Formats: sequence, structure tokens, C-alpha cells
Amino acid sequence: MRFVLATWGSRGDVEPLAGLAVALQELGAEATVCAPPDDDFEALLARAGVPMAPLGPSVKSVVAAPKPPSGQAAFELAPRLVAARFQTLGAVVQDADAIVATGLMPAGARDVADKLGIRYVLACFHLGGIPSQHFSPGARPGTPSPEGETDRRVLWQHDAERVNALYGPSLNSHRAEIGLPPVESVRDYVLTEHPWLAADPILCPSKGMTDLDVVQTGAWLLPDDRPLHDELEAFLGAGEPPVYVGFGSMAAYAPKDIARTAIDACRAHGRRVLLSRGWAGLDLADEGRDCFMVGEINQQALFPRVAAIVHHGGAGTTTAAARSGTPQVVVPLIADQPYWASRVAALGIGAAHERATPTVDSLAAALGIALSSETQAQAAKTGGEITTDGARVAAGLLVDGAMEGVKKV
Repeated sequence: MRFVLATWGSRGDVEPLAGLAVALQELGAEATVCAPPDDDFEALLARAGVPMAPLGPSVKSVVAAPKPPSGQAAFELAPRLVAARFQTLGAVVQDADAIVATGLMPAGARDVADKLGIRYVLACFHLGGIPSQHFSPGARPGTPSPEGETDRRVLWQHDAERVNALYGPSLNSHRAEIGLPPVESVRDYVLTEHPWLAADPILCPSKGMTDLDVVQTGAWLLPDDRPLHDELEAFLGAGEPPVYVGFGSMAAYAPKDIARTAIDACRAHGRRVLLSRGWAGLDLADEGRDCFMVGEINQQALFPRVAAIVHHGGAGTTTAAARSGTPQVVVPLIADQPYWASRVAALGIGAAHERATPTVDSLAAALGIALSSETQAQAAKTGGEITTDGARVAAGLLVDGAMEGVKKV
């Protein structure tokens, strides 16, 4: 059996597919991950022993710009991604049993699967893009809904129209080239009626939350047994546990001077700081011996050893922090990040910073909540309840589905 796993997005979109690929390999199946040709992702998949096929442009070239991408840039990127999926997947999936697609609106993946008559699964890492009567759609480039519109069914219909404007012309053009009829609603076609939710049910409960029949597997985690390097071990051992601060790939969105603000907020609590450079390009604000810079790191090994975790609220970082049992402070910036911030606060495992641009005082106040004994106890308790078998569950469903297909033939 062979499966093709496709995504275009940040590390939080790529690493879960690496985890799923490893789980499939453990069941005796083959798996290829189609992902953006960024060096970080190539190294990640090579470390996991997973074959990679490059898909689309580099993500870093898009998200690491000084300013957030414009609406015009989104309308230019969408058809490029559609074309890349038809080209890459068309070449890679010829002998595959199924395609699993994730990441930024993977228009083009199901079309290739349908043409070849193989199974297609859409997987998401949060509920934000799935139509629901419980919440409104998030922001998307295109014509906005009229000011004052509150009917969620109307708002979700407008969301579908924005997706059509972004992806529809290119998608239907490529479909015509391979003999497929046009799609009326790109979003609904991509999502299917049974999307998979690769998120922990404690952090992201799905029952009754969407209009679709969601299959929740749990988060897809990639095991990481890399040791921490000697210099970091020495810093950790030289005093009380520090506070970790990282904003992942948020180069264009990270608050101005966030490193300086975070260091001062941590010092207000007498805490040392571990600063993660990331694509956000954070840097030490001074040469204080109470600060240490890290690059790409094994979060599974590091997070249980810090006092608190300050981050942007990506699905992967939120899950890793929750699993570690360490309190967190989420400073949400875009997309699904406000949702994860709200869940962290609601569960009592950390604090949600209300504004995207913290001050020293506001971040210190949020850290005070995270460092309280009550939050520490709740974070430790919840950490022991986070599921860790999501990738194995998903891999089992894929293999079982492929076996059923063989039996029917």
C-alpha cells in the first residue's frame, strides 16, 4: 500500500504529515509527503525517513517578507498552488491508494484523486475553515461581507464565494484539461462531507460544532528523540527554569520589538529567557547572561523543562505546550491562533493575551497568570490527558480503507 500526503503551509502543516507518514510506515505502508521546497521541511522529512516531493513555491519566500502578503498576492498565489498540485500530484500518485491533503485550501488534490479513481481525504488541524452555526468564518482575501451582516449561513456563503474567486477559475481550467466537469463550490468540494480533524479532542472539541460529519483522530505527532545540545543543557542547568519565547514563522506578523518586550516581561518575574529565533527572526535584545538563543529545537524534550511557553498560538506549538504540562501564554496574531488562545484560557492551562501587540506590563500580567500555582497544576493535569496516538489512528483508518478497497475488487 502507498499513500501520498500533500500540504502547502508552515512547519505546523508539514510536521503532522511527517508524523502520519511514520505511522503508516510502521504499519508496513509506503508514504510520500508532497510539501513546499523549503530547506527546513526537507531536513525535517529526511530526519523522519520520509520521501518528499516538492510542491509549489517556498513558503518562507511568501511568509518571511517584512510585511504581510497583500490581497493581490493571495490572488496570484492561489492559481500557482492549484497548478502545482495538478502537476506534482499527477506525477506522484499514479500507484497510490489515497491522497491525504492538508494546509492552505488544497484545491487540486481531490481533482487528481477523482481522475485516477483513488480515495481522497481532507484533513484539517482546527475547525476554523469548516462551516458552522457556532462561529463565523475567518478573514479571507476577496469581497468582504456587508458591514452588520450577522446571519452565519449568509456569512459562510460569502466565504464560499471568496474561495471560488480565489481558486475557481484556475481549478476549473485544469479540470477541463483532464476531462472533468467544473466544480460549483470549490470550498465544499475540497472539504468533502467527512473531513478529518487532526487535533486533540480536549484542545479542540468537535462534537456538535460543525455542519459536517467530522472524523476526529487526535493530533498527528512526530516522535522526536533528539537530545538538547550541550550549550543549552548548560544554560538550563545554571538556574531556575527559564521562560521560552517563540513566534515560529510569523515574520511578517510578529509584534515590533517583541523580543525586547518579552525579555523585560520575563525579568519582571525574575525569570530567565530562552528565545527561539524562528522565521520570525527574533534576536537577543541585549547581552544579559539570563538570556539564551535557540534555533530549531526538539520541543518535546525542551518544553517540560521550562517555566512557561510564550508563543503565537499555532496548532502545533499549542499542542506541544499542552502535552508538556507546562503553562503557556498565547499572543495570537492571525488565522486560527485566536481560537487556540481562547482554548488555552478556557482550560486554565495558560493565558490568552488580548492584544496582538503586547507591552511589558500586559505580557508580564499574562505571565503572572501562567506562572501561578493554580495554572501550573491545571497545565500538568491536562498534559497527562492529551492524546498521543492520533497519527496511529489516522494511519489505521487509511490502511483499513485500502484493504476494504482491495476486498471489493
